Amino acid sequence: MSKPFLKSGHLPTLIAAFLYFDLSFMAWVLLGPLGVAIGHALHLSAAAKGFMVAVPVLAGAALRIVLGLLVDRFRARRVAIGAQLLVIAGMLAAWAVPPTTLDGLFLLGVVLGLAGASFAVALPLASSWYGPEHQGTALGIAGAGNSGTVLAALFAPGLAVAFGWTNVIGLATIPLALVLLAFLALAKDSPRAPAPKPLAAYGRLLRQPDAWWFMFFYSVTFGGFVGLTASLTIYFHAQYALTPVVAGYCTAAVVFAGSLIRPVGGAVADRVGGVRALTALYAVAALAFTAIGTGLPSIWVALPVFVVGMLALGMGNGSVFQLVPQRFREEIGVMTGLVGAAGGLGGFFLASGLGLAKQYTGSYGAGFLIFAGLAAAALVCVAGVRRRWRGNWAARYGAARV
Repeated sequence: MSKPFLKSGHLPTLIAAFLYFDLSFMAWVLLGPLGVAIGHALHLSAAAKGFMVAVPVLAGAALRIVLGLLVDRFRARRVAIGAQLLVIAGMLAAWAVPPTTLDGLFLLGVVLGLAGASFAVALPLASSWYGPEHQGTALGIAGAGNSGTVLAALFAPGLAVAFGWTNVIGLATIPLALVLLAFLALAKDSPRAPAPKPLAAYGRLLRQPDAWWFMFFYSVTFGGFVGLTASLTIYFHAQYALTPVVAGYCTAAVVFAGSLIRPVGGAVADRVGGVRALTALYAVAALAFTAIGTGLPSIWVALPVFVVGMLALGMGNGSVFQLVPQRFREEIGVMTGLVGAAGGLGGFFLASGLGLAKQYTGSYGAGFLIFAGLAAAALVCVAGVRRRWRGNWAARYGAARV
């Protein structure tokens, strides 16, 4: 009989992973809540603003693979400390010498992308302490660090009005440094972490269809979450004529729903199975974003629909990562990097696609409709792999639900 969740694993490390993930994600999406102020200051077009908020997402996607490889070689705690130091140093440099061109913003975006790559460190750090029967719950709690995006949306626009957007970059390093100190005190690598593998083993993962399925599924759930997080302050300002601060509050409400529900998604997937959970969640997301794409008349109508859609995406994030450690437990570091990278790539295409849709059609609707179509496609694909996954995993993982 398995131990209760609170009596298994290592709770201080789980808390440290959450805090590290949380504040790193705050930094990762910072350009989104600052997007209105930056756009006005630098006279950026809708497409340029879309790419500005999308670059950190793309950089985070690429760097997740790098950090996943480093975690496998040097263990998660050491990699987290090094990455956090680089992020803080880069943000302080941007505060001291503020970017004044789009190229400068892209360079800052790469630095913030390293913060987004924390996903590939925090989740293996937490996962390696827990057995298959608790993966959804443990990774849901660690992954609730998505809530750091709420902090950015809630405070960054107001601070930009009060102090200027460049000073917000410097102020953000203060909580990052405090969390780094807490991480040093709490985090510990699991003695059960898998041994490093030769690089050729990672190439073999990409020859396995299940790896690509997980990457696609997460590109929709997490890609939708982070792409919207990066874009919604700009969208609410342009679509409904909200002030940057009020647009930030609306974004925070939507992101809060999607981030804090992630542990629930993992726990539900532990109980009913990740496949069954994803089937329902993709259906809800497809319907919600189709409605948004048709053009809702006011923020009071749109906001509840965005919350419903984000709840589905947030639970979907937890559900995907209830499944990944079961199928690829010995390769969890690199798989977290690969799947997380796919999620970031999905977010890049959504954020940049919304900007391009607005630039060339005058409306964001086409971008949302394309994303709804991707959610519907994911629903069809989950149904297609359901029987094979359940048949293959039932004998191999008796303690877990697929």
